[in-house]
Amino acid sequence: MGAPQKPEDQMIDQVEATEAALQLLNEIIADHGPVIFHQSGGCCDGSAPMCYAEGDLIIADHDVQMGEIAGTPFYISGPQFEVWKHTRLTIDVIKGRGGMFSLDNGRGKRFITRSDLCEV
Repeated sequence: MGAPQKPEDQMIDQVEATEAALQLLNEIIADHGPVIFHQSGGCCDGSAPMCYAEGDLIIADHDVQMGEIAGTPFYISGPQFEVWKHTRLTIDVIKGRGGMFSLDNGRGKRFITRSDLCEV
């Protein structure tokens, strides 16, 4: 029997995905192997969910895992989580170019985040 988890070690379950997002995610995993998502903070690529090959992005101590999409972890920075903590995210797909470093780039479609307020 292990030590009890601290609250900061527990994953929050506030992310879901559309069927289109799951299809694109499966295409990317088939090409690149395991991946992770990190919700962009709004710099160069706007507020896009960025998709990286597992190990290509260092997850910081202050990052929060908001959930999983088909077993793929979805992270957001701690300061951004404080603003979005009452939000449920739905990852969807639209036509367009993905973020510069995101694995959806060059596929003619990209991930997008839609959000709704959670019941508190």
